[in-house]
Amino acid sequence: MKTNRILSKSALQKKLKNIKLLALDVDGVLTDGSMFYSSTGEEMKKFNVRDGMGIMQLQKSGIKVAVITSESTSIMKFRAAKLKIVDLHQGSFDKIPAMKKLLLKYNLTMDEVAFIGDDINDTSLLKIVGLAITPSDAILQNLNIAHYITTKKGGDGCVREICDLLILVQNG
Repeated sequence: MKTNRILSKSALQKKLKNIKLLALDVDGVLTDGSMFYSSTGEEMKKFNVRDGMGIMQLQKSGIKVAVITSESTSIMKFRAAKLKIVDLHQGSFDKIPAMKKLLLKYNLTMDEVAFIGDDINDTSLLKIVGLAITPSDAILQNLNIAHYITTKKGGDGCVREICDLLILVQNG
């Protein structure tokens, strides 16, 4: 059953103006979902540098950025440290408890949160945040509940697209 919640331009701008925290999934959002393994079994992931620059610009503008992922990897610890993301929640298949901690920490409401998620473990959080966002290559279920679908795919600039939109609407 299709329940698409895509917003009009004016409704989207209103929601974007209210956002104080952008939360991100990793695989399929910050990466394209691919996993690479060396001959010794070392796992590697590819991140988009433009997404990283967007995150840093967003933080400079005063918007908090958090990562909530079901994976637990040292790779994401390194990436988060490089981007100065202090709120890294790994091993969170159910992402709502991690989000509730962030709401308490920053004294926010769900209406002040945007979340970018692509897969089944993101669905429950996408349903309750103020601005539900999916990359263009997300699973159909999430595309159907998103307020906004990026023009870019996961790992291919979808995070930068949202960072630029937030900065433009809030500072422009």
